[in-house]
Amino acid sequence: MNSENIPETPDPATGLPVGPLLADPSPARPVTIERLDGSWCTLERLSADRHGDGLWETSSPADAADRFVYLPVEAHPDRASFDAWLAVAESSVDPLYFAVIDAISGQVGGRQSFLRLDPRNQSIEIGDIYWGPSISRSRVATEALFLFAQHAFDDLGYRRFEWKCNALNAPSRRAAVRFGFTFEGLFRRAAIVKGRSRDTAWYSIIDEEWPATKAAYRAWLDPSNFDARGVQHRSLGEMFIEHRR
Repeated sequence: MNSENIPETPDPATGLPVGPLLADPSPARPVTIERLDGSWCTLERLSADRHGDGLWETSSPADAADRFVYLPVEAHPDRASFDAWLAVAESSVDPLYFAVIDAISGQVGGRQSFLRLDPRNQSIEIGDIYWGPSISRSRVATEALFLFAQHAFDDLGYRRFEWKCNALNAPSRRAAVRFGFTFEGLFRRAAIVKGRSRDTAWYSIIDEEWPATKAAYRAWLDPSNFDARGVQHRSLGEMFIEHRR
Protein backbone atom coordinates (compact mmCIF):
# COMPACT_ATOMS: atom_id res chain seq x y z
CA MET A 1 0.00 0.00 0.00
CA ASN A 2 1.29 3.47 -0.89
CA SER A 3 1.81 6.28 1.63
CA GLU A 4 -1.51 7.91 0.68
CA ASN A 5 -3.42 4.69 1.34
CA ILE A 6 -4.79 4.51 -2.21
CA PRO A 7 -6.17 1.04 -3.03
CA GLU A 8 -3.93 -0.69 -5.54
CA THR A 9 -3.18 -4.03 -7.13
CA PRO A 10 -0.26 -5.07 -9.37
CA ASP A 11 -0.88 -4.94 -13.10
CA PRO A 12 -0.56 -8.55 -14.35
CA ALA A 13 1.43 -7.53 -17.41
CA THR A 14 3.83 -4.96 -15.95
CA GLY A 15 3.70 -5.40 -12.19
CA LEU A 16 3.08 -1.67 -11.78
CA PRO A 17 0.48 -0.58 -9.22
CA VAL A 18 -2.98 0.03 -10.68
CA GLY A 19 -6.44 0.44 -9.20
CA PRO A 20 -8.39 -2.68 -8.28
CA LEU A 21 -10.85 -4.08 -10.80
CA LEU A 22 -14.48 -3.36 -9.96
CA ALA A 23 -16.88 -6.22 -9.35
CA ASP A 24 -19.41 -4.29 -11.46
CA PRO A 25 -17.99 -1.50 -13.65
CA SER A 26 -21.25 -0.96 -15.53
CA PRO A 27 -22.75 2.54 -15.35
CA ALA A 28 -24.89 3.50 -12.39
CA ARG A 29 -28.61 3.73 -13.05
CA PRO A 30 -30.28 7.05 -13.93
CA VAL A 31 -32.29 9.01 -11.38
CA THR A 32 -35.92 8.36 -12.29
CA ILE A 33 -37.54 8.49 -8.85
CA GLU A 34 -40.27 11.08 -8.38
CA ARG A 35 -40.52 10.84 -4.58
CA LEU A 36 -38.52 9.65 -1.58
CA ASP A 37 -40.16 9.25 1.82
CA GLY A 38 -38.55 9.31 5.24
CA SER A 39 -39.72 9.66 8.82
CA TRP A 40 -39.22 13.43 9.00
CA CYS A 41 -39.25 14.59 5.39
CA THR A 42 -40.51 13.82 1.92
CA LEU A 43 -38.59 14.65 -1.25
CA GLU A 44 -40.61 15.29 -4.39
CA ARG A 45 -39.39 16.11 -7.90
CA LEU A 46 -39.67 19.87 -8.11
CA SER A 47 -42.96 21.11 -9.56
CA ALA A 48 -43.92 24.75 -10.00
CA ASP A 49 -47.61 23.88 -9.55
CA ARG A 50 -47.20 21.80 -6.39
CA HIS A 51 -44.28 23.53 -4.70
CA GLY A 52 -44.06 27.05 -6.10
CA ASP A 53 -45.98 28.90 -3.39
CA GLY A 54 -44.32 27.10 -0.49
CA LEU A 55 -40.84 27.33 -1.94
CA TRP A 56 -41.26 31.04 -2.63
CA GLU A 57 -42.36 31.63 0.93
CA THR A 58 -39.40 29.81 2.46
CA SER A 59 -36.97 31.33 -0.07
CA SER A 60 -37.84 34.94 0.80
CA PRO A 61 -37.22 35.42 4.54
CA ALA A 62 -35.83 38.69 5.91
CA ASP A 63 -32.28 37.30 5.81
CA ALA A 64 -32.55 35.90 2.27
CA ALA A 65 -29.50 37.83 1.06
CA ASP A 66 -27.34 36.05 3.64
CA ARG A 67 -28.83 32.66 2.84
CA PHE A 68 -28.20 33.02 -0.90
CA VAL A 69 -24.76 34.61 -0.80
CA TYR A 70 -22.94 31.35 -1.68
CA LEU A 71 -25.60 29.93 -4.02
CA PRO A 72 -25.27 30.28 -7.81
CA VAL A 73 -28.16 32.77 -7.95
CA GLU A 74 -28.96 35.86 -5.91
CA ALA A 75 -31.91 35.99 -3.55
CA HIS A 76 -34.99 36.60 -5.67
CA PRO A 77 -36.18 40.21 -5.33
CA ASP A 78 -39.77 39.38 -6.26
CA ARG A 79 -42.10 36.55 -7.20
CA ALA A 80 -41.64 37.12 -10.93
CA SER A 81 -37.89 36.62 -10.62
CA PHE A 82 -38.42 33.51 -8.52
CA ASP A 83 -40.93 32.05 -10.99
CA ALA A 84 -38.48 32.58 -13.85
CA TRP A 85 -35.83 30.61 -11.94
CA LEU A 86 -38.39 27.95 -10.97
CA ALA A 87 -39.41 27.36 -14.59
CA VAL A 88 -35.79 26.66 -15.52
CA ALA A 89 -35.17 24.53 -12.43
CA GLU A 90 -38.29 22.43 -12.99
CA SER A 91 -37.17 21.44 -16.49
CA SER A 92 -33.50 20.93 -15.61
CA VAL A 93 -32.07 17.40 -15.63
CA ASP A 94 -28.62 18.26 -14.25
CA PRO A 95 -29.09 19.71 -11.66
CA LEU A 96 -32.18 17.57 -10.99
CA TYR A 97 -34.19 19.40 -8.33
CA PHE A 98 -36.36 18.06 -5.51
CA ALA A 99 -38.53 19.94 -3.06
CA VAL A 100 -37.89 19.19 0.62
CA ILE A 101 -41.16 18.84 2.53
CA ASP A 102 -41.50 18.65 6.31
CA ALA A 103 -43.39 15.39 6.86
CA ILE A 104 -45.06 16.63 10.05
CA SER A 105 -46.24 20.06 8.92
CA GLY A 106 -46.58 19.22 5.22
CA GLN A 107 -44.88 22.52 4.38
CA VAL A 108 -42.19 22.98 1.75
CA GLY A 109 -38.99 23.81 3.62
CA GLY A 110 -36.47 24.07 0.80
CA ARG A 111 -34.95 22.34 -2.20
CA GLN A 112 -31.88 20.37 -3.18
CA SER A 113 -30.58 18.67 -6.28
CA PHE A 114 -28.63 15.80 -7.70
CA LEU A 115 -25.99 17.25 -10.00
CA ARG A 116 -22.79 16.36 -11.82
CA LEU A 117 -24.46 13.04 -12.55
CA ASP A 118 -21.73 10.75 -13.90
CA PRO A 119 -23.19 7.25 -14.20
CA ARG A 120 -20.21 5.96 -16.20
CA ASN A 121 -17.87 6.65 -13.27
CA GLN A 122 -20.55 5.96 -10.66
CA SER A 123 -20.23 9.44 -9.14
CA ILE A 124 -23.01 11.84 -8.14
CA GLU A 125 -23.24 15.06 -6.12
CA ILE A 126 -25.79 16.69 -3.86
CA GLY A 127 -25.76 20.43 -4.36
CA ASP A 128 -27.49 23.74 -5.04
CA ILE A 129 -29.06 23.21 -1.64
CA TYR A 130 -31.39 25.72 -0.08
CA TRP A 131 -32.82 24.67 3.29
CA GLY A 132 -35.03 27.47 4.57
CA PRO A 133 -35.43 28.75 8.14
CA SER A 134 -37.96 26.11 9.15
CA ILE A 135 -35.72 23.12 8.35
CA SER A 136 -32.09 24.25 8.33
CA ARG A 137 -30.03 22.57 11.05
CA SER A 138 -32.87 20.14 11.75
CA ARG A 139 -33.60 16.44 11.43
CA VAL A 140 -35.66 17.29 8.32
CA ALA A 141 -32.58 18.60 6.50
CA THR A 142 -30.38 15.78 7.80
CA GLU A 143 -32.83 13.17 6.57
CA ALA A 144 -33.16 14.96 3.22
CA LEU A 145 -29.44 14.48 2.65
CA PHE A 146 -29.58 10.91 3.94
CA LEU A 147 -32.39 9.97 1.55
CA PHE A 148 -30.34 11.23 -1.39
CA ALA A 149 -27.26 9.30 -0.29
CA GLN A 150 -29.22 6.13 0.39
CA HIS A 151 -30.91 6.29 -3.01
CA ALA A 152 -27.59 6.92 -4.78
CA PHE A 153 -25.69 4.08 -3.10
CA ASP A 154 -28.36 1.45 -2.48
CA ASP A 155 -30.77 1.91 -5.39
CA LEU A 156 -28.73 3.36 -8.23
CA GLY A 157 -25.30 1.77 -7.77
CA TYR A 158 -23.15 4.87 -7.32
CA ARG A 159 -19.88 4.46 -5.42
CA ARG A 160 -19.11 8.13 -4.78
CA PHE A 161 -21.40 10.80 -3.27
CA GLU A 162 -20.01 14.32 -3.38
CA TRP A 163 -20.49 17.61 -1.54
CA LYS A 164 -18.79 20.75 -2.83
CA CYS A 165 -18.97 24.33 -1.64
CA ASN A 166 -17.30 27.71 -1.80
CA ALA A 167 -14.14 27.41 0.27
CA LEU A 168 -15.19 30.58 2.16
CA ASN A 169 -18.58 29.11 3.10
CA ALA A 170 -17.75 28.10 6.67
CA PRO A 171 -21.26 26.86 7.60
CA SER A 172 -21.37 24.56 4.55
CA ARG A 173 -17.93 23.18 5.34
CA ARG A 174 -18.96 22.47 8.94
CA ALA A 175 -22.13 20.80 7.67
CA ALA A 176 -20.16 18.52 5.33
CA VAL A 177 -18.08 17.26 8.24
CA ARG A 178 -21.14 16.83 10.45
CA PHE A 179 -22.84 14.82 7.71
CA GLY A 180 -19.91 12.40 7.56
CA PHE A 181 -18.16 13.57 4.40
CA THR A 182 -14.36 13.40 4.10
CA PHE A 183 -12.52 16.56 3.05
CA GLU A 184 -10.49 15.94 -0.10
CA GLY A 185 -8.90 19.31 -0.77
CA LEU A 186 -9.29 22.71 -2.43
CA PHE A 187 -9.62 23.32 -6.13
CA ARG A 188 -8.09 26.78 -6.46
CA ARG A 189 -9.70 29.28 -8.85
CA ALA A 190 -12.16 26.51 -9.74
CA ALA A 191 -15.04 28.71 -10.86
CA ILE A 192 -16.37 32.19 -11.47
CA VAL A 193 -19.67 32.67 -9.64
CA LYS A 194 -21.60 35.94 -9.76
CA GLY A 195 -18.49 37.54 -11.28
CA ARG A 196 -16.28 36.51 -8.34
CA SER A 197 -13.45 34.01 -8.19
CA ARG A 198 -14.32 30.89 -6.23
CA ASP A 199 -12.06 28.27 -4.70
CA THR A 200 -14.03 25.06 -4.18
CA ALA A 201 -13.78 22.69 -1.21
CA TRP A 202 -14.40 19.06 -2.15
CA TYR A 203 -15.87 16.38 0.15
CA SER A 204 -17.11 12.84 -0.44
CA ILE A 205 -18.56 9.67 1.00
CA ILE A 206 -17.49 6.53 -0.87
CA ASP A 207 -19.06 3.12 -1.16
CA GLU A 208 -16.93 1.26 1.40
CA GLU A 209 -17.78 3.93 3.99
CA TRP A 210 -21.48 3.80 3.27
CA PRO A 211 -22.67 0.80 5.36
CA ALA A 212 -21.32 2.26 8.62
CA THR A 213 -22.40 5.77 7.63
CA LYS A 214 -25.92 4.56 6.85
CA ALA A 215 -26.13 2.76 10.20
CA ALA A 216 -25.13 5.97 12.01
CA TYR A 217 -27.75 8.02 10.15
CA ARG A 218 -30.48 5.50 10.87
CA ALA A 219 -29.61 5.43 14.56
CA TRP A 220 -29.63 9.24 14.75
CA LEU A 221 -32.88 9.61 12.79
CA ASP A 222 -34.72 7.00 14.86
CA PRO A 223 -37.63 8.65 16.72
CA SER A 224 -36.27 7.25 20.00
CA ASN A 225 -33.27 9.58 19.64
CA PHE A 226 -35.48 12.66 20.15
CA ASP A 227 -37.46 13.93 23.10
CA ALA A 228 -41.00 15.32 22.90
CA ARG A 229 -39.66 18.71 21.78
CA GLY A 230 -37.58 17.17 19.00
CA VAL A 231 -34.27 17.67 20.80
CA GLN A 232 -31.70 14.96 20.10
CA HIS A 233 -30.45 12.67 22.85
CA ARG A 234 -27.24 11.77 21.00
CA SER A 235 -25.51 13.70 18.23
CA LEU A 236 -24.83 12.45 14.72
CA GLY A 237 -21.12 12.72 15.51
CA GLU A 238 -21.55 10.31 18.40
CA MET A 239 -23.33 7.89 16.09
CA PHE A 240 -20.45 8.06 13.61
CA ILE A 241 -17.94 7.28 16.36
CA GLU A 242 -20.00 4.25 17.41
CA HIS A 243 -20.72 2.82 13.97
CA ARG A 244 -17.49 3.65 12.14
CA ARG A 245 -15.17 1.85 14.58
